[in-house]
Amino acid sequence: MPAIVGAIKVLSVGPSSIVHIGDSIQLAPQSVSKTFAGAGSFNTGNVVRTYNGINNTNTYDGDLADQNIFSIDGTGVVL
Repeated sequence: MPAIVGAIKVLSVGPSSIVHIGDSIQLAPQSVSKTFAGAGSFNTGNVVRTYNGINNTNTYDGDLADQNIFSIDGTGVVL
């Protein structure tokens, strides 16, 4: 059912974002990211005590692509 939309203010649109106004069949944002972190990096809580000896985070990645994302729109064009 169509809707009447008033004034809109879009402050920012980041990568792989969707601004949706009106009717739609399918919305499919796509993005890929990779995160490297050392020992004890993602600990959460009120009191966190992490005891790490000598450690090293290996950031070498010999692959050309880890997650290949592609989509085909209605015209058959690969985006």
